[in-house]
Amino acid sequence: MTRSEQLFARARAVIPGGVNSPVRAFGSIGMGPKFIASASGSRMTDADGTEYIDFVGSWGPMILGHAHPAVEAAVAEAAAQGLSFGAATEREVEMAELLCRAVPSLEMVRMVNSGTEAVMSAIRTARGFTGRDKIVKFNGCYHGHSDALLVQAGSGVMTAGVPDSAGVPAGCTRDTLTAAYNDLPGLRALLEANRDQVAAVIVEPVAANMGVVPPAPGFLQGLRQLCDEFGALLIFDEVITGFRLAMGGAQAYYGVRPDLTTFGKIIGGGMPVGAYGGRRDVMGVVAPLGPVYQAGTLSGNPVAMAAGLAQLRLLDAHPQWYEDLNRTGDRFFGEMEAVVREAGRPWHVNHVGSLGSLFCTETPVTDYASAKTSDTAAFAACARNFFDHGIYVAPSQFEAMFLSTAHTDAELDRTLDVLRTYLRTAP
Repeated sequence: MTRSEQLFARARAVIPGGVNSPVRAFGSIGMGPKFIASASGSRMTDADGTEYIDFVGSWGPMILGHAHPAVEAAVAEAAAQGLSFGAATEREVEMAELLCRAVPSLEMVRMVNSGTEAVMSAIRTARGFTGRDKIVKFNGCYHGHSDALLVQAGSGVMTAGVPDSAGVPAGCTRDTLTAAYNDLPGLRALLEANRDQVAAVIVEPVAANMGVVPPAPGFLQGLRQLCDEFGALLIFDEVITGFRLAMGGAQAYYGVRPDLTTFGKIIGGGMPVGAYGGRRDVMGVVAPLGPVYQAGTLSGNPVAMAAGLAQLRLLDAHPQWYEDLNRTGDRFFGEMEAVVREAGRPWHVNHVGSLGSLFCTETPVTDYASAKTSDTAAFAACARNFFDHGIYVAPSQFEAMFLSTAHTDAELDRTLDVLRTYLRTAP
């Protein structure tokens, strides 16, 4: 029995399913989880000493690679001064100033502890500002595990064997409406049917939790126009895309300005953190300025703020890194598509910049319904082969691959060679 297998056996006795987040169980690809011992740059090493080229990057925030020296140094310095105060610090002011300077739509921002908390708080803020109750989300977009948003959710919910989640009262989702991603006419009809009732439309500007699904040309611009027309706020969930596609996130990449935006662990250099922010008048309803209550002892945690500031300042100082990384993504995912075609597989590779997914389906993937046509058994076999050859990919058909500035051309070429060799012989 391997060390990871031993740890998994111990974990199952004291942790539900042996993991603290469902997709980590590797169940959808027919494997047991790899327990990671360390990581550096583009590589992770498991408890058995096996090294992997990592294409998960803690689900996105490790855009500079693991254990970047500047981030590590900032964490060590901050930790030496105290781990948590439950009080205001200079670092959280510096973080808020940086975010508002970098992201086009941000005029005020509030720190929280996770992407889930950021989204939950942004929706409460939208409801408080508009005086309306209903929200619209898109099928297959995942916005964390808060009750109101576990409706037609993506991410691990797509492979967990449950449609949404038990334990969510019907009343919690009564005001959650769902629409098809990339379908503006469908959204218009939904807003018409619920005129003057919708507080906000929330969207992943690049869907990355049903696999990577880019917005169709004009889709995001159309959302902005429809929200303006019907008096709803537009919320961009940039937990994945924020500071990933560009310094200003997907809203800068696509040139669309939302009313509210949510961020996750990338602003903490991978540490537990989140934030939500937007227009000054909208954020003005948040306590203590206004009647919308939200609080957290660990919000703006000084160590997380130090890690995030170190990473974001590096990215801000080197804008060409985004150009280089997006160019690398275009090459890598473009060549992956070519490898698949050369092997005669009718599969598809979707990507935007350094985010990408291999879909094992002959149907072009443009929304939740088309993503679900994927052959999950074929993906599972392909993923197991990657792991057998020291390549760590998301253990689910419906998650993204993430590139970092630490990945080398040699590592990317090796990954493509492993896929090429596998497809030559796989059934």
